Amino acid sequence: MSVRSRTTLFTALALAAGLSLAAVTPALARPATPRPATARSTAVAQGDARNATQHVADFYGAYIDAVWATDDKAAGADAKALRAFYLSAAAQKKVAAYETKEHADGILFAQNVPVRWQVAYTGSGAGHATSRVTLTWSDGPHAEVTRIDVQSDLRTLKITDLKPAD
Repeated sequence: MSVRSRTTLFTALALAAGLSLAAVTPALARPATPRPATARSTAVAQGDARNATQHVADFYGAYIDAVWATDDKAAGADAKALRAFYLSAAAQKKVAAYETKEHADGILFAQNVPVRWQVAYTGSGAGHATSRVTLTWSDGPHAEVTRIDVQSDLRTLKITDLKPAD
């Protein structure tokens, strides 16, 4: 057998072995038993720093995380800092007055912390946007839900008013 024939044969064998390995490797990489499907899909988050409703969603997400973390000593300070950053001075005073009167959190209008939240745009006018925050307090088919209407200044994006939805 000539050198050229041997080289061609070895090249063909190497190529065949490589293609076989490429075809088998994905099958070998899969687990022997399929993984059970999770109840929730992987979450994808995105945002727009210029959007008033997104700003409200960012606030509620961070605020709920801070008050949920009862074992974190910094959580109380974090929640207070979030209020100072996201709420106008007038809204902060209104929240403080509610808390003094009702002995409940003036952002969540409750004494406990929701397990889920959702924010939806509901309208705008006169330089303000309104968002509806939906708080879910438990899991299951009969979970308790409350809603809060949040008004934001379109220029500063600060939350200017919060009130339980009718």
